[in-house]
Amino acid sequence: MRFVRAFVPVLTMGCLLLPITGCAAAVKDTPVSQRTIAGRPSFPDKMPGEINKRAISSVHFRCAPAFDEPMMAVDENPESITIMGAAEANQEQMIAFIKQRNTAPKLNCSVEEIVNYYYQEASAEGVRPDVALCQALKETGFFAYGGDVSPQQNNFCGLGATGNHEPGHSFATPQLGVRAHIQHLLAYAKYKPPVQALVDPRYQHVVQNRPDLHGKVLTWTKLNGNWAVPGKNYGQEILMLWREAQVPDGSSASLQAAQKKVSKAPDEAANLIYRGIVYYNRDDFKNAQADFAAAHKFKPQSSEALFNLAITAEKLGDKKAARKAYDELLTLQPNNNQAWYNRALLRYQNKDYDGALSDLQKLLKIEERSADAQNLIGLCHIGQKKYDKAWEDFAAAGKINSANMNVLANQFIIMACLK
Repeated sequence: MRFVRAFVPVLTMGCLLLPITGCAAAVKDTPVSQRTIAGRPSFPDKMPGEINKRAISSVHFRCAPAFDEPMMAVDENPESITIMGAAEANQEQMIAFIKQRNTAPKLNCSVEEIVNYYYQEASAEGVRPDVALCQALKETGFFAYGGDVSPQQNNFCGLGATGNHEPGHSFATPQLGVRAHIQHLLAYAKYKPPVQALVDPRYQHVVQNRPDLHGKVLTWTKLNGNWAVPGKNYGQEILMLWREAQVPDGSSASLQAAQKKVSKAPDEAANLIYRGIVYYNRDDFKNAQADFAAAHKFKPQSSEALFNLAITAEKLGDKKAARKAYDELLTLQPNNNQAWYNRALLRYQNKDYDGALSDLQKLLKIEERSADAQNLIGLCHIGQKKYDKAWEDFAAAGKINSANMNVLANQFIIMACLK
């Protein structure tokens, strides 16, 4: 699941009005049981007519923009970061992080309250509250939902949601939902039972039926393929969000702190990356690029320096340099979802549809439930004039995440372009 981000520029009003009319006609003829998926209009799995090629050449389809949040450098290997431990990001950082990514989270409490519940409940059990909250952000798309679980359930980690439209368990209050999440993590990471009264309905299942997991999954990356299936990069994606939550802002105070870091150790890649991020968040991309390049020189194996170089090059309009950095990064770190998506988007924009499709298929092998990747595959097929395949791609993306508005817009648009 990709987290909620700003959409690309909104389509012109004319492009939106046509699809809505076409969709209404299609929905009318659809059986009631099939009309909605999680409250959204439904579309046939197969394209129900021929494309008007003149119409489709004059509309604009939508896709998620490139990931453009810089990555912090960390000394710890992701494989060594434990589930149990103290928070590194504070509550204020996490609140700001959530609000930045989703201005209207679907919660039955305030953002401040949900963050406080995670810090209360996780700290009581010895679980890292900031990372556990990042797991909830990944599972819910920054509380946007759109999958099988609904916001009313107060289920923040997919407990009991096993696919095939199975919504999983519900909890009476947000705090109890948080407690159940933390207790399920404990079932994996610790032999001792929870301190709080047990509310996780799946806790005993792990204890009694999964001796291979109970108390033995000590790190976040060990959740790969266990909490999420196939989930080959599941733990790494949680930790990536955790690192992003700790990224410094572009304030003068952050810049002063960054200057001190660099002055004390000017050849330390992590310090240069830190200052580069501050420059980046001040829209000072030239200085950011210089710091990221210096960090890469001092530490060529730094995936953070390479990713930050790539997104900074894109900000400066240098797509060639961005592509070079992504190429090097993906050779170094072939499970980097963000880099696969960003390079695919560059290729798509350059009309290299085969190359973009190749990148997106590799991304889907790592994270099969990426609606953004599936949606961009549809755009590549539009570019190749394979409209029936594009229709199926958008349908598949909508089934992955019914709340993805780029996908829904594209389904409206292609419907309006039928003869």
